[in-house]
Amino acid sequence: MAQHNADRVADWNDQSGERWVAHQARLDAMLAVFGQAAIEAAAPVTGERVLDVGCGAGASSQALATLVGPRGQVLGVDISESLIGRARALMPQDMPIVFAVADASRAELPEGAFDILFSRFGVMFFDDPTGAFTHMRRALEPGGRVAFVCWRGVAENDWMRLPMVAIEGIVPPTAPPDPEAPGPFSFGDRGRVARILTAAGFTDIAIEPFDTSVPFGRGPTRDAAIDDAVNIALEVGPLSRALADQPDDIRARASAAIRAAFADCPSERAVMINGAAWIVTARSPV
Repeated sequence: MAQHNADRVADWNDQSGERWVAHQARLDAMLAVFGQAAIEAAAPVTGERVLDVGCGAGASSQALATLVGPRGQVLGVDISESLIGRARALMPQDMPIVFAVADASRAELPEGAFDILFSRFGVMFFDDPTGAFTHMRRALEPGGRVAFVCWRGVAENDWMRLPMVAIEGIVPPTAPPDPEAPGPFSFGDRGRVARILTAAGFTDIAIEPFDTSVPFGRGPTRDAAIDDAVNIALEVGPLSRALADQPDDIRARASAAIRAAFADCPSERAVMINGAAWIVTARSPV
């Protein structure tokens, strides 16, 4: 396994996975509208078999299983043991779902076994995305469908842009990351996504923008909702890593600046922040 991917697997089986489990309910609520848009694009029907890549705690797998019914099957895979454990704990009885701890880019997947390859924000982290999609394509039957949702760029996603701008001048600057390095925004360039899927052998590729406001924090009062948004920003994702090694006084200043940024967002019992994604569909060749 490539070292980069090995490091990511280790991280998701340590702090990142634990933090997502801790905030699972709120994160799934934030991402639900994006997942639903991708499911509508996938259009699963009764009896179909779905591979859910990067399934996390299983919210998308459950939604897919409801649509394919007892004659269908959903295989949800994720590299995080803690998230798969959470998915199994939350799974209702008698749903046609199997969860597995696996790296979908390298796992032994039965050839031609699935009608749909699906993902809700789970495909932007491969060290070799073309190789990963080539590998996963072989698990689709001829003419099988792909549908996934991925983030567009940081500049279009205020849930990340606002706090990162807020800490400028407080946290020492770092070199800007390679925009194509594995990470949540590595599929922000529509052309790159199209090139990856084309090189992996897919056809009928369509990449459409999807924009909505997301509830980044919730609470019984405005202040509580803002506090919740700050807590999530500090605990999960790139911002948490940017502040991980900072001293307490820097973290306190950064937290105050982030809170001020979120306070300008529409908020009563939820801090609503703009989110921008791509809904991507394609087919395996017949």
